[in-house]
Amino acid sequence: MDEGETPLLPDSLVYQIFLSLGPADVLAAGLACRQWQAVSRDECLWREQFYRYYQVARDVPRHPAATSWFEEFRRLYDAVPCVEVQTLREHTDQVLHLSFSHSGYQFASCSKDCTVKIWNNDPTISLLHSADMRPYNWSYTQFSQFNQDDSLLLASGVFLGPHNSSSGEIAVISLGKRGLGAGGPTTPPLTLHPLPRHLRPTPPAPPAPPLPSAPPDTFALLSRVRNKPYDVFGCWLTDTSLISGNLHRIGDITSCSVLWLNNAFQDVESENVNVVKRLFKIQNLNASTIRTVMVADCSRFDSPDLLLDAGAPGTDSTRVFDLGSDGEDEESDPGPARAKGLRRLLDGFLEGRAQPPLPESTLETKVAKLLAQGHTKPPEQGRAAAGNKLLIFTTGCLTYSPHQIGIKQILPHQMTTAGPVLGEGRGSDAFFDALDHVIDVHGHIIGMGLSPDNRYLYVNSRAWPSGSVVADPMQPPPIAEEIDLLVFDLKTMREVKRALRAHRAYTPNDECFFIFLDVSRDFVASGAEDRHGYIWDRHYNICLAKLRHEDVVNSVVFSPQEQELLLTASDDATIKAWRSPRTVRVLQAPRPRPRPFFSWFASQKH
Repeated sequence: MDEGETPLLPDSLVYQIFLSLGPADVLAAGLACRQWQAVSRDECLWREQFYRYYQVARDVPRHPAATSWFEEFRRLYDAVPCVEVQTLREHTDQVLHLSFSHSGYQFASCSKDCTVKIWNNDPTISLLHSADMRPYNWSYTQFSQFNQDDSLLLASGVFLGPHNSSSGEIAVISLGKRGLGAGGPTTPPLTLHPLPRHLRPTPPAPPAPPLPSAPPDTFALLSRVRNKPYDVFGCWLTDTSLISGNLHRIGDITSCSVLWLNNAFQDVESENVNVVKRLFKIQNLNASTIRTVMVADCSRFDSPDLLLDAGAPGTDSTRVFDLGSDGEDEESDPGPARAKGLRRLLDGFLEGRAQPPLPESTLETKVAKLLAQGHTKPPEQGRAAAGNKLLIFTTGCLTYSPHQIGIKQILPHQMTTAGPVLGEGRGSDAFFDALDHVIDVHGHIIGMGLSPDNRYLYVNSRAWPSGSVVADPMQPPPIAEEIDLLVFDLKTMREVKRALRAHRAYTPNDECFFIFLDVSRDFVASGAEDRHGYIWDRHYNICLAKLRHEDVVNSVVFSPQEQELLLTASDDATIKAWRSPRTVRVLQAPRPRPRPFFSWFASQKH
């Protein structure tokens, strides 16, 4: 400014100078004078800073809920949980999985040390309870999930046995009334205001009505359910019923997966009340099995937290769900004529008039398909209604490695153990249930997670080589070290966005293991075998943070009430808590000392 308070440089020239500076230098220069302060907050300037700093494609629009480019820049810089604030070392072996209660007050961890630990989510996290599952012949715990009202915890584990054993078990643990633990409510999750509306945490849901009976003792083991294979994991369907799996071998590479609905309270002794009911019975071909079950609620599909554009720039070729399909060659299948020819070939082989021209595995698969024709209940038609739920799981049709995602509607009358047992309600010819939808990802699926509104399914996949063909179901194609994080819209049944990349894995097909991911309102996070956890922005498809451990990161989880808190679990036997820089500043800010009452009263008199 000159002596008359007139700017010596026009705003346009200051703007051009600021364009050549980085974000921190622009903010520092804005402290020089009022003119520079005004230019340093220019929207066009921060739009340029945003696209350049975060390397977002120019044709990607601003977040629909953002109020300004400056605030959006600050959100991605200051509200991402990337600052390590606490390391938990109570586990003595690899930590495999983490899960939060819906209220955000507690979380659970599973580990190779065969314990399920429950923690209080205070600003300083503390251990509340540890359950040792070794007395139940478990080898280790692998997965946990709170029911909707946080009164029960599902814990999944693996039985002791031979190396090739696939048996596991699900245990249901009581958490007391409303899941608050023996000591009553803990400190509520940290709430920081003011924030833009789209960054504020969603308030907790209203309390659910109490169960008809008195709540059981806190941390009591209520029931145990067999689960085979163990990597079905299990999940809640309602507050008091859970889904488990069983596997029946039919041939060398053919089997049948049965999904069961179990009452969490199995001490009901009445011939009129069922505690278990069969949900679905699904044929498995080429050594595949159903694994990793989860449930999506369709009620929020029309009001998602964040609407992802299927036609967004940079989207790869869209994968479309195949309604009622269980393979890639359904369209080329001539149907009855092909089945008739296969039947003649089978009759000739059985009567000794012909030798099978196909490998035994291929012949077994074709015979299994033939026998299932006319004995499979058809898929549900149309999109899922608001009252329905979607059962989602990994499966396959070409090889044992999970390369497909199966989806089956669960209708309201199926969400209770009441009614016919063991599937007596189905027709005599309907031996199997057909899948409603199948997604083939052409790669090994190593992780899945739902967005908080349940509309979007995020999938960790290690791709097969382009054009690869599976000739032997026991020898799947090699898999890439790069992990693709794919996104599917469960309402429109299409792939959206382009695959997210940054994380890597190194184990081969036959040693590949699950890496759990998690999705919050604005972010998605995943572990990796490269000793890091990763965070991406869901709208901009960019990697925002890389979180270091000393070994493989197996699981990540956001607090459902506070997405600026993230937990990571690793093979280094630790759990790390990460908070956003903004939250850390608030927690570390000195609190004002309260004034003595008499001093305050005296000042009021004067």
